[in-house]
Amino acid sequence: MKQYTVAIVGATGAVGTQMLQCLEEQEFPVGELKLLASPRSAGKKVETPWGEVVIEAAAPECFDGVDIVLGAAEDDVAKALYPEAVRRGAVVVDNSHAFRLDEGVPLVVPEINAGDIASHHGIIANPNCATIIGLVPTWPLHQLAGVKRMIVSTYQAASGAGMPGMLELEAQIGAMGRGEEMPTPRAFAAQLASNLIPQIGGEKFEGFTSEEMKLQNEGRKIMHLPELRVNCTCVRVPVLRSHSESITLEFERDITLEQAREALAAAPGVKLVDDLEAESAHDRWPMPLDTSDQDLIYVGRVRRDISNPEALRGITFWCCGDQIRKGAATNAVQIAKLLTE
Repeated sequence: MKQYTVAIVGATGAVGTQMLQCLEEQEFPVGELKLLASPRSAGKKVETPWGEVVIEAAAPECFDGVDIVLGAAEDDVAKALYPEAVRRGAVVVDNSHAFRLDEGVPLVVPEINAGDIASHHGIIANPNCATIIGLVPTWPLHQLAGVKRMIVSTYQAASGAGMPGMLELEAQIGAMGRGEEMPTPRAFAAQLASNLIPQIGGEKFEGFTSEEMKLQNEGRKIMHLPELRVNCTCVRVPVLRSHSESITLEFERDITLEQAREALAAAPGVKLVDDLEAESAHDRWPMPLDTSDQDLIYVGRVRRDISNPEALRGITFWCCGDQIRKGAATNAVQIAKLLTE
Protein backbone atom coordinates (compact mmCIF):
# COMPACT_ATOMS: atom_id res chain seq x y z
CA MET A 1 0.00 0.00 0.00
CA LYS A 2 1.24 3.46 -0.87
CA GLN A 3 2.14 5.61 2.09
CA TYR A 4 1.62 9.36 2.32
CA THR A 5 3.35 12.29 3.92
CA VAL A 6 0.67 13.96 6.04
CA ALA A 7 0.79 17.35 7.75
CA ILE A 8 -1.62 18.54 10.44
CA VAL A 9 -1.90 22.33 10.75
CA GLY A 10 -3.13 23.44 14.17
CA ALA A 11 -1.84 20.17 15.57
CA THR A 12 -1.90 21.26 19.22
CA GLY A 13 -5.56 22.33 19.32
CA ALA A 14 -8.58 20.17 20.17
CA VAL A 15 -9.39 19.30 16.54
CA GLY A 16 -5.77 18.87 15.48
CA THR A 17 -5.11 16.51 18.39
CA GLN A 18 -8.21 14.53 17.47
CA MET A 19 -7.09 14.36 13.83
CA LEU A 20 -3.91 12.66 14.96
CA GLN A 21 -5.93 10.08 16.90
CA CYS A 22 -8.29 9.53 13.96
CA LEU A 23 -5.38 8.86 11.61
CA GLU A 24 -4.37 5.99 13.87
CA GLU A 25 -7.92 4.70 14.40
CA GLN A 26 -8.69 4.68 10.68
CA GLU A 27 -5.35 3.02 9.88
CA PHE A 28 -4.39 5.82 7.54
CA PRO A 29 -1.32 4.94 5.41
CA VAL A 30 1.00 7.52 6.96
CA GLY A 31 4.60 7.29 5.81
CA GLU A 32 5.76 10.52 7.39
CA LEU A 33 3.91 12.86 9.75
CA LYS A 34 4.45 16.60 10.18
CA LEU A 35 2.82 18.51 13.03
CA LEU A 36 2.51 22.25 12.43
CA ALA A 37 1.32 24.89 14.88
CA SER A 38 2.00 28.44 16.06
CA PRO A 39 5.58 29.56 16.83
CA ARG A 40 4.94 29.26 20.58
CA SER A 41 4.45 25.50 20.19
CA ALA A 42 7.44 24.97 17.88
CA GLY A 43 10.08 22.64 19.24
CA LYS A 44 7.75 20.60 21.44
CA LYS A 45 7.96 16.84 20.96
CA VAL A 46 4.93 14.60 20.48
CA GLU A 47 4.91 10.81 20.66
CA THR A 48 2.85 9.38 17.79
CA PRO A 49 2.27 5.89 16.34
CA TRP A 50 4.78 6.90 13.67
CA GLY A 51 7.50 7.91 16.10
CA GLU A 52 8.42 11.08 17.92
CA VAL A 53 7.55 14.22 15.96
CA VAL A 54 8.88 17.70 16.69
CA ILE A 55 6.25 20.43 16.19
CA GLU A 56 7.21 23.02 13.59
CA ALA A 57 6.00 26.59 13.21
CA ALA A 58 3.59 26.54 10.26
CA ALA A 59 5.14 28.19 7.20
CA PRO A 60 4.93 27.67 3.41
CA GLU A 61 8.19 25.73 3.21
CA CYS A 62 6.80 23.16 5.66
CA PHE A 63 4.62 21.79 2.86
CA ASP A 64 7.48 20.75 0.59
CA GLY A 65 7.04 17.03 -0.07
CA VAL A 66 3.69 16.82 1.74
CA ASP A 67 0.92 14.81 0.04
CA ILE A 68 -2.08 15.60 2.26
CA VAL A 69 -2.66 18.50 4.65
CA LEU A 70 -5.29 18.27 7.39
CA GLY A 71 -6.17 21.83 8.37
CA ALA A 72 -7.35 22.66 11.90
CA ALA A 73 -6.34 26.33 11.97
CA GLU A 74 -8.32 29.58 11.88
CA ASP A 75 -9.51 31.25 8.66
CA ASP A 76 -6.64 33.72 8.44
CA VAL A 77 -4.02 30.97 8.71
CA ALA A 78 -5.92 28.86 6.17
CA LYS A 79 -6.06 31.67 3.62
CA ALA A 80 -2.38 32.48 4.07
CA LEU A 81 -0.98 28.94 4.00
CA TYR A 82 -3.19 26.48 2.13
CA PRO A 83 -2.88 27.97 -1.38
CA GLU A 84 0.89 27.73 -0.80
CA ALA A 85 0.52 24.08 0.18
CA VAL A 86 -1.39 23.40 -3.03
CA ARG A 87 1.25 25.15 -5.12
CA ARG A 88 3.82 22.82 -3.56
CA GLY A 89 1.84 19.72 -4.56
CA ALA A 90 -0.33 18.93 -1.53
CA VAL A 91 -4.06 18.36 -1.30
CA VAL A 92 -5.61 20.21 1.64
CA VAL A 93 -8.63 19.07 3.67
CA ASP A 94 -9.53 22.27 5.52
CA ASN A 95 -11.69 22.48 8.62
CA SER A 96 -11.90 26.29 8.64
CA HIS A 97 -14.63 28.40 7.07
CA ALA A 98 -12.19 30.07 4.67
CA PHE A 99 -13.04 28.16 1.48
CA ARG A 100 -16.32 26.37 2.19
CA LEU A 101 -18.52 28.38 -0.12
CA ASP A 102 -15.87 29.09 -2.79
CA GLU A 103 -16.77 27.91 -6.26
CA GLY A 104 -14.52 25.04 -7.26
CA VAL A 105 -13.91 23.92 -3.67
CA PRO A 106 -15.88 20.75 -2.80
CA LEU A 107 -17.65 20.86 0.57
CA VAL A 108 -17.91 17.24 1.61
CA VAL A 109 -19.65 14.93 4.06
CA PRO A 110 -18.58 11.46 2.85
CA GLU A 111 -21.94 9.84 3.72
CA ILE A 112 -23.66 12.37 1.44
CA ASN A 113 -21.52 13.66 -1.42
CA ALA A 114 -18.26 11.75 -1.55
CA GLY A 115 -18.33 12.01 -5.35
CA ASP A 116 -17.76 15.77 -5.16
CA ILE A 117 -14.19 15.10 -4.05
CA ALA A 118 -13.25 14.31 -7.65
CA SER A 119 -13.78 17.95 -8.68
CA HIS A 120 -11.22 19.42 -6.27
CA HIS A 121 -8.43 21.76 -7.35
CA GLY A 122 -6.21 21.17 -4.36
CA ILE A 123 -8.51 22.20 -1.51
CA ILE A 124 -11.46 20.26 -0.09
CA ALA A 125 -13.51 21.94 2.63
CA ASN A 126 -14.79 20.26 5.77
CA PRO A 127 -18.26 21.62 6.68
CA ASN A 128 -19.26 23.33 9.91
CA CYS A 129 -19.71 20.92 12.83
CA ALA A 130 -23.43 21.63 13.30
CA THR A 131 -23.98 21.25 9.56
CA ILE A 132 -22.39 17.79 9.53
CA ILE A 133 -24.28 16.59 12.61
CA GLY A 134 -27.61 17.80 11.23
CA LEU A 135 -27.21 16.67 7.62
CA VAL A 136 -25.98 13.11 8.18
CA PRO A 137 -29.45 12.00 9.43
CA THR A 138 -31.30 14.42 7.17
CA TRP A 139 -29.78 12.95 4.02
CA PRO A 140 -31.43 9.46 4.11
CA LEU A 141 -34.80 11.10 4.73
CA HIS A 142 -34.21 13.47 1.82
CA GLN A 143 -33.50 10.51 -0.42
CA LEU A 144 -36.90 9.08 0.51
CA ALA A 145 -39.10 12.14 0.25
CA GLY A 146 -37.16 15.21 -0.93
CA VAL A 147 -36.53 17.71 1.86
CA LYS A 148 -37.38 21.30 1.00
CA ARG A 149 -37.40 23.06 4.39
CA MET A 150 -35.60 22.66 7.72
CA ILE A 151 -36.38 24.27 11.08
CA VAL A 152 -33.43 23.67 13.40
CA SER A 153 -32.40 24.56 16.94
CA THR A 154 -28.86 23.61 17.90
CA TYR A 155 -27.57 23.02 21.41
CA GLN A 156 -23.84 23.41 20.91
CA ALA A 157 -21.21 22.26 23.37
CA ALA A 158 -18.26 24.24 24.67
CA SER A 159 -16.02 22.18 22.38
CA GLY A 160 -17.25 24.32 19.50
CA ALA A 161 -14.90 27.01 20.80
CA GLY A 162 -11.99 24.56 20.93
CA MET A 163 -9.81 23.83 23.91
CA PRO A 164 -10.24 27.35 25.38
CA GLY A 165 -14.00 26.85 25.47
CA MET A 166 -13.80 23.50 27.20
CA LEU A 167 -11.24 24.69 29.74
CA GLU A 168 -13.35 27.75 30.50
CA LEU A 169 -16.47 25.68 31.16
CA GLU A 170 -14.53 23.27 33.38
CA ALA A 171 -13.04 26.19 35.33
CA GLN A 172 -16.49 27.75 35.84
CA ILE A 173 -18.04 24.48 37.00
CA GLY A 174 -15.12 23.96 39.38
CA ALA A 175 -15.45 27.48 40.80
CA MET A 176 -19.18 26.95 41.38
CA GLY A 177 -18.54 23.65 43.12
CA ARG A 178 -15.95 25.20 45.44
CA GLY A 179 -18.03 28.31 46.09
CA GLU A 180 -15.35 30.54 44.57
CA GLU A 181 -15.70 33.70 42.52
CA MET A 182 -16.59 32.98 38.91
CA PRO A 183 -13.67 33.48 36.48
CA THR A 184 -14.12 36.24 33.92
CA PRO A 185 -15.48 34.76 30.66
CA ARG A 186 -13.01 34.91 27.77
CA ALA A 187 -13.92 32.16 25.33
CA PHE A 188 -17.61 33.08 25.48
CA ALA A 189 -19.54 36.34 25.73
CA ALA A 190 -21.00 35.39 29.11
CA GLN A 191 -20.73 32.76 31.83
CA LEU A 192 -21.64 29.39 30.30
CA ALA A 193 -21.93 27.25 33.44
CA SER A 194 -25.59 27.10 34.56
CA ASN A 195 -26.47 29.26 31.57
CA LEU A 196 -27.37 29.28 27.88
CA ILE A 197 -25.96 31.74 25.33
CA PRO A 198 -28.35 32.24 22.38
CA GLN A 199 -25.75 33.62 19.98
CA ILE A 200 -22.91 31.87 18.18
CA GLY A 201 -21.08 34.04 15.68
CA GLY A 202 -21.74 37.62 14.66
CA GLU A 203 -24.85 38.96 12.96
CA LYS A 204 -24.92 37.83 9.34
CA PHE A 205 -28.37 38.31 7.82
CA GLU A 206 -31.55 39.94 9.18
CA GLY A 207 -30.79 39.06 12.79
CA PHE A 208 -29.44 35.58 12.04
CA THR A 209 -25.86 34.87 13.10
CA SER A 210 -23.04 33.56 10.92
CA GLU A 211 -23.33 30.14 12.61
CA GLU A 212 -27.05 29.99 11.89
CA MET A 213 -26.62 30.81 8.20
CA LYS A 214 -24.00 28.09 7.73
CA LEU A 215 -26.58 25.30 7.91
CA GLN A 216 -28.55 26.75 5.01
CA ASN A 217 -25.64 27.90 2.85
CA GLU A 218 -23.50 24.82 3.41
CA GLY A 219 -26.49 22.46 3.29
CA ARG A 220 -27.48 23.76 -0.13
CA LYS A 221 -24.00 23.07 -1.48
CA ILE A 222 -23.49 19.66 0.13
CA MET A 223 -26.89 18.23 -0.81
CA HIS A 224 -27.03 20.02 -4.19
CA LEU A 225 -30.28 21.74 -3.17
CA PRO A 226 -29.93 25.41 -4.14
CA GLU A 227 -33.50 26.19 -3.06
CA LEU A 228 -33.31 24.55 0.39
CA ARG A 229 -34.87 26.80 3.06
CA VAL A 230 -33.48 26.68 6.59
CA ASN A 231 -34.49 28.54 9.73
CA CYS A 232 -31.86 27.93 12.40
CA THR A 233 -31.28 29.10 15.97
CA CYS A 234 -27.89 28.26 17.50
CA VAL A 235 -27.44 28.13 21.27
CA ARG A 236 -24.29 27.48 23.31
CA VAL A 237 -25.03 25.11 26.20
CA PRO A 238 -22.98 24.06 29.26
CA VAL A 239 -22.01 20.67 27.81
CA LEU A 240 -18.34 19.83 27.37
CA ARG A 241 -18.51 18.12 23.97
CA SER A 242 -21.13 16.72 21.58
CA HIS A 243 -23.64 19.01 19.90
CA SER A 244 -27.39 18.30 19.94
CA GLU A 245 -30.00 19.44 17.44
CA SER A 246 -33.78 19.52 17.20
CA ILE A 247 -34.72 19.27 13.52
CA THR A 248 -38.07 19.54 11.76
CA LEU A 249 -38.15 18.66 8.06
CA GLU A 250 -40.76 19.46 5.44
CA PHE A 251 -40.80 17.17 2.40
CA GLU A 252 -41.94 17.28 -1.20
CA ARG A 253 -43.48 13.80 -0.95
CA ASP A 254 -45.28 11.77 1.71
CA ILE A 255 -43.16 9.84 4.20
CA THR A 256 -44.39 7.60 7.01
CA LEU A 257 -42.81 7.32 10.43
CA GLU A 258 -42.02 3.68 9.71
CA GLN A 259 -40.18 4.64 6.51
CA ALA A 260 -38.27 7.37 8.34
CA ARG A 261 -37.15 5.08 11.16
CA GLU A 262 -36.15 2.31 8.75
CA ALA A 263 -34.10 4.73 6.66
CA LEU A 264 -32.35 6.18 9.72
CA ALA A 265 -31.62 2.74 11.16
CA ALA A 266 -29.97 1.69 7.88
CA ALA A 267 -28.12 4.94 7.14
CA PRO A 268 -24.31 5.01 7.27
CA GLY A 269 -23.00 7.09 10.16
CA VAL A 270 -26.32 7.00 12.04
CA LYS A 271 -27.50 5.11 15.11
CA LEU A 272 -31.23 5.09 15.86
CA VAL A 273 -31.96 5.42 19.60
CA ASP A 274 -35.71 5.91 19.78
CA ASP A 275 -37.72 4.03 22.39
CA LEU A 276 -39.55 6.14 24.96
CA GLU A 277 -40.56 2.97 26.82
CA ALA A 278 -37.04 1.58 27.22
CA GLU A 279 -35.95 0.77 30.76
CA SER A 280 -32.65 2.60 30.46
CA ALA A 281 -32.56 6.29 29.58
CA HIS A 282 -29.60 5.53 27.31
CA ASP A 283 -31.93 3.50 25.06
CA ARG A 284 -34.73 6.07 24.96
CA TRP A 285 -33.14 9.04 23.22
CA PRO A 286 -29.70 10.42 22.24
CA MET A 287 -27.73 12.37 24.83
CA PRO A 288 -24.40 14.22 24.58
CA LEU A 289 -22.83 12.00 27.24
CA ASP A 290 -23.52 8.91 25.13
CA THR A 291 -22.38 10.39 21.83
CA SER A 292 -19.06 11.88 22.99
CA ASP A 293 -15.79 10.19 21.97
CA GLN A 294 -17.30 8.22 19.09
CA ASP A 295 -18.23 8.91 15.45
CA LEU A 296 -21.92 8.06 14.94
CA ILE A 297 -24.77 10.57 14.92
CA TYR A 298 -27.42 9.28 17.32
CA VAL A 299 -31.03 10.01 16.28
CA GLY A 300 -34.22 9.68 18.29
CA ARG A 301 -37.56 11.30 19.20
CA VAL A 302 -38.66 10.62 15.62
CA ARG A 303 -42.22 11.83 15.28
CA ARG A 304 -44.70 13.56 13.04
CA ASP A 305 -44.60 17.35 12.68
CA ILE A 306 -48.16 17.98 13.83
CA SER A 307 -47.92 21.66 12.85
CA ASN A 308 -47.56 20.79 9.16
CA PRO A 309 -50.94 20.99 7.37
CA GLU A 310 -49.69 18.31 4.97
CA ALA A 311 -49.85 15.57 7.59
CA LEU A 312 -47.55 13.09 5.85
CA ARG A 313 -44.91 15.60 4.80
CA GLY A 314 -43.36 16.62 8.10
CA ILE A 315 -40.94 14.77 10.39
CA THR A 316 -39.28 15.98 13.61
CA PHE A 317 -36.29 14.35 15.30
CA TRP A 318 -33.53 14.93 17.84
CA CYS A 319 -29.90 14.11 17.18
CA CYS A 320 -26.52 14.29 18.93
CA GLY A 321 -22.97 13.93 17.67
CA ASP A 322 -19.43 14.57 18.82
CA GLN A 323 -18.41 18.00 17.55
CA ILE A 324 -14.67 17.32 17.71
CA ARG A 325 -14.87 13.91 16.05
CA LYS A 326 -17.54 13.54 13.33
CA GLY A 327 -18.22 17.28 13.44
CA ALA A 328 -14.59 18.02 12.54
CA ALA A 329 -11.61 15.64 12.77
CA THR A 330 -13.22 12.32 11.79
CA ASN A 331 -14.96 13.84 8.78
CA ALA A 332 -11.67 15.36 7.59
CA VAL A 333 -9.77 12.07 7.91
CA GLN A 334 -12.59 10.24 6.13
CA ILE A 335 -12.20 12.67 3.23
CA ALA A 336 -8.43 12.16 3.23
CA LYS A 337 -8.89 8.38 3.13
CA LEU A 338 -11.11 8.74 0.08
CA LEU A 339 -8.28 10.63 -1.60
CA THR A 340 -6.00 7.62 -1.09
CA GLU A 341 -8.54 5.23 -2.59
